[in-house]
Amino acid sequence: MATASKSGIPNVAPMASIQLVSDDTIWIMDNYMVKTLENLKENPITALYFYDQDTKRCFQVKGATEIKTSGPDYEKFRDQVRTKGHKYPAKSLIIVKITDVFECTAGKDAGKKVL
Repeated sequence: MATASKSGIPNVAPMASIQLVSDDTIWIMDNYMVKTLENLKENPITALYFYDQDTKRCFQVKGATEIKTSGPDYEKFRDQVRTKGHKYPAKSLIIVKITDVFECTAGKDAGKKVL
């Protein structure tokens, strides 16, 4: 997950607790975010990189985020994440509303907007 502060300082961090919940929404659980969460509070735009080992394809997904620390969506995903073990504190839910998807697999379509 890539973010940037209000002044443009970038940050990138791997995400482990992530779920596609609809065609245009991704949930990410904040277990240990520090710089990422600070950046999202200042600048709610993010980019995510997905790679499929089986097909050797990759995509960049961009979106606007919302941070939730209560409510039914947060509680549902928190409970799901916590079943993985006590090492996942599930502090907040990052809701990503997908705005753009780009092909990033090498080849003639690399960089092509697909959504």
